[in-house]
Amino acid sequence: MKAKTLFDKIWDSHVVYSQEGYPDVLYIDTHFIHEVTSPQAFAGLRKRGLPVFRTQRTRATADHNVPTKNQHLPISDALSRLQVETLEKNCKEFGVELYGLGHPYQGIVHVIGPELGITQPNMTIVCGDSHTSTHGAFGTIAFGIGTSEVEQVLATQCILQYKPKRMKIEINGKLGKGVVSKDIILYIISKISASGGVGYAVEYAGSAIRSLSMEARMTICNMSIEMGARCGLIAPDEVTFEYIKGREFAPKGEAWDRAVAHWKTLASDEGAEYDKVLVFDAEDITPMITYGTNPGMGMKITDRIPTSEELKDVSEVTSFKKSLQYMGLDEGTQMIGKKIDYVFIGSCTNSRIEDLRMVADFIKGKKKAEGVEVLIIPGSKQVELQAKKEGLDQIFKEAGFDLREPGCSACLGMNEDKVPAGKYCVSTSNRNFEGRQGPGARTFLASPLTAAIAAVTGYIQDVRAYL
Repeated sequence: MKAKTLFDKIWDSHVVYSQEGYPDVLYIDTHFIHEVTSPQAFAGLRKRGLPVFRTQRTRATADHNVPTKNQHLPISDALSRLQVETLEKNCKEFGVELYGLGHPYQGIVHVIGPELGITQPNMTIVCGDSHTSTHGAFGTIAFGIGTSEVEQVLATQCILQYKPKRMKIEINGKLGKGVVSKDIILYIISKISASGGVGYAVEYAGSAIRSLSMEARMTICNMSIEMGARCGLIAPDEVTFEYIKGREFAPKGEAWDRAVAHWKTLASDEGAEYDKVLVFDAEDITPMITYGTNPGMGMKITDRIPTSEELKDVSEVTSFKKSLQYMGLDEGTQMIGKKIDYVFIGSCTNSRIEDLRMVADFIKGKKKAEGVEVLIIPGSKQVELQAKKEGLDQIFKEAGFDLREPGCSACLGMNEDKVPAGKYCVSTSNRNFEGRQGPGARTFLASPLTAAIAAVTGYIQDVRAYL
């Protein structure tokens, strides 16, 4: 029997129909929806007189457009209010369970799935949101889909997909002081570029990956999409099982034992073949930061911005120069010591309780720098409650950090939390595109630790000097 990769084992067991030269019909175990990419899909069902085929496999939440202050009040922004109300109406009409504002399970879709135990190994998961790859940390095939595909899954619980190629990225060795999972993924993307994963499903492996917590693994899989990959995944192990056990929708009793026994068989077989294998040394990874307008434009925090002459690809020179012009930065200069205006700690990349604990632990007893605005946005109501239970809210308050309510917030300029034009923001989110955090906003992507040191000093700094 041919040795199979983790990806192949899951994909092959979910193919409903396959024909040479055509996309596979792939069964979807769980479909997450939110207020932004679902309205047109529901309208399509309504027009065709179709129901949601499997309501019990569809979960909805409001996250992109929700305000992060006074969530108990009506939403003041008219467009945001319309989108959230439309989601409520559609879910009620089609019988889909909704974790809307005020619900104890509400939060960012890629935070609530794992914390509720909905996300489990050996699943196929889709959502009309590119960062669905987050769920791959559990040994699932999870990817973002377009609005027409959202309609397709609502109507049939299946999707038409061509099988991607397989890539393995191995990180071996011990991570250095001050280096966390966000640095790992920014390092990988800086090495292979924002298009280095196009056409691939990426499996992360190696001793450095195995040493990570589930929350850290989610950060890595979350940003697989930022290298152009279709999805990212990590084989489930004892860390995975321990995380899932006892959660709200996790299997219980004998069903749990059966599930774990099967999950243990999912790891890639010895000798399984990949279309591409990349190996990196954990000791070469340092705290990272981006300087440009795509996540591939990243560097070690102690390095300097490259010059046009140093670029490997001559075709990138024009976009490189345009990017630096937008960011107000010069070629060949250092980032350390760069003054910043905003710090955003949140998003589906870094808004889990582990991220908030990391920041609180570092800033305890410190104060934010004058003139810097710091937003801390928990990824869910559960994370918010846990932070308050542990007294993290008091640490943030004393430091002058603004802990708000859950939502996508300043990750994207789709709600009230925007970074003003021309201002610099150190952000733990996943994208630094032009205008991503608001028209004219300038974003530096970094880890929660690097964001925390920027918040208390007012400048980009190497956090290792302060640990």
